[in-house]
Amino acid sequence: MRGAWVVPDLEAGRLRRTLGPWQLTAIGLGSTIGSGVFVLTGTVAAHNSGPALTLALLIAALGCGLAALCYCEFATMLPVSGSAYSYAHATLGEGIAWFIGWNLLLEYMLSASAVAVGWSAYITNLFAQLGMHLPASLVNAPLRKLESGGLGLTGAALNVPAVLIVAAMSGLCYVGVRKSAGINTLMVLIKVAIIILFILAGARFVNPALWHPYIPPNAGHFGQFGWSGVFQGAALIFFSYIGFDTASTTALEARNPQRDVPLGIMWALVLSAALYVGMAAVLTGMVPHWRLAAEAPVAVALDAHPQLLWLGSLVKLGAIVGMTSVILMCLLGQPRILLAMADDGLLPRALTRCHPRYQTPHVATVVSGALAAIVAGLFPLDVLGELISIGILLAFAAVCLGVLVARRTRPDLPRAFKVPFAPVTCVLGACVCIVMTLALPKDTWWRLAIWTAMGFSVYGLYGYRNSRLRVDRDTDPGPEVRSTPYAAGASSETSAK
Repeated sequence: MRGAWVVPDLEAGRLRRTLGPWQLTAIGLGSTIGSGVFVLTGTVAAHNSGPALTLALLIAALGCGLAALCYCEFATMLPVSGSAYSYAHATLGEGIAWFIGWNLLLEYMLSASAVAVGWSAYITNLFAQLGMHLPASLVNAPLRKLESGGLGLTGAALNVPAVLIVAAMSGLCYVGVRKSAGINTLMVLIKVAIIILFILAGARFVNPALWHPYIPPNAGHFGQFGWSGVFQGAALIFFSYIGFDTASTTALEARNPQRDVPLGIMWALVLSAALYVGMAAVLTGMVPHWRLAAEAPVAVALDAHPQLLWLGSLVKLGAIVGMTSVILMCLLGQPRILLAMADDGLLPRALTRCHPRYQTPHVATVVSGALAAIVAGLFPLDVLGELISIGILLAFAAVCLGVLVARRTRPDLPRAFKVPFAPVTCVLGACVCIVMTLALPKDTWWRLAIWTAMGFSVYGLYGYRNSRLRVDRDTDPGPEVRSTPYAAGASSETSAK
């Protein structure tokens, strides 16, 4: 969609500009290092890739890296709060932007919920180690995934710890991004230190024989070992890297978004990839990969080596801290996407309200937290992980293609960062993301279709009729109405005026 890409008044002054490059990097790491390394690595190693978990992580990192470069270019052109939704709106049109935004909402909500489920497993494990056994009916999801792909009942009532941690982190997001970012930075330092400690201590107990065969033969089903397992594992674990997206959603709260947001995005991705691969190599070398099919695989690996008993409680505590920061950052990002979509008239105006004292999108924060808490209490980790991955993969593919569209339609816009070798990088990034969606289980596509149908029903009944672009066209038929409601290349000072 062509246009002037002007800065709307509604973006100015509502959110406080307090974040620098290190805080943005910490936000990216806080959103990234959590359930991926502490929970989902075990599931993927046991059921999909085997010891080739490290290869699956590298493939996922490649796809994320290509998308991250595209994010960086957009972040310097459009320093706004809507992330991939805003980028798609500015380049690919409102319909595609709605699809991306609707799936981003799913991704952020389910990420918070999925990590909360893993958090519950670790806290339950830690309590059991201390002699306190929580009732199974209150620490497990009442729903489970059946072999047929459908859902069945487990007999549990509700995953109470998962619900409580989401509620607590939502409250912290409500009172301010500066407080949230400060607490997140502290938690990031703790979990990075503990991951490094686990790698160094666990390396002494690695048995190289457990890495052979590196890619186990296919077990007769697509996605279970063999190369199909590696690619399905990469697709499933892809969501473990997507924390850099959260850094882009806080662009309006960055002091110098054109410089600091790209730095935060790339540093978060590089550091998380290095830590993930190192921990995965040690994890699959400490115990046979099939023993990692648990919601607390790191605890399984440590419990298998009594010599590391001193490290067990510390690492479990680090996992809990790490996943807490991921929940916090997911609940920080989703309200800002809701805010951007509501600003465009696609969602109710109430979601645009910001707290007069805390300067946070408090209504959107409450809505996000309530939905994430409900999902965390009801659904198991495997169902949540699959849905997260497919939504964000499609969003990343759209961002990669959006850069090429913007290069053609608005070559005049200032770009503090430009994607190197853009045609190749962007097309390759989109292709890698789309190929990984094809490796996901078929039932994931059915769930995506249901979610998409729900989304376009909302768009048809409310968003289409209340769209700012459509309302502006009706009231002012001049050429300026074709502008998209996002900043383009505006400095932070211009946006704040």
